Amino acid sequence: MKIWLDDLRPAPQDYVLCHSVNEAIRMIEIHETTESIDLIDCDHDLGDYAYDGGDGIKLLDWLLERGTLYPIRLHTMNPVGRDNMQRMIDRYWNT
Repeated sequence: MKIWLDDLRPAPQDYVLCHSVNEAIRMIEIHETTESIDLIDCDHDLGDYAYDGGDGIKLLDWLLERGTLYPIRLHTMNPVGRDNMQRMIDRYWNT
């Protein structure tokens, strides 16, 4: 399964669209025991959906806290958000 976390952009073919962090968390919890999570492609700013779990970096926080370091790709246009998320990925995912 590939997850696309974004509030505005449509998911590419073969991705499951999640608009919010909590929606992505629910999707992961439901499916991770029956299929592999191959990629999570993240936006940082989730606009009107930020009320439901925060911005994309909160999903990385949750994954790190539980030790499920699924492959992450970033497609955010926010340069500061991207840098913060990339630093986290570089520190914890790429070890």
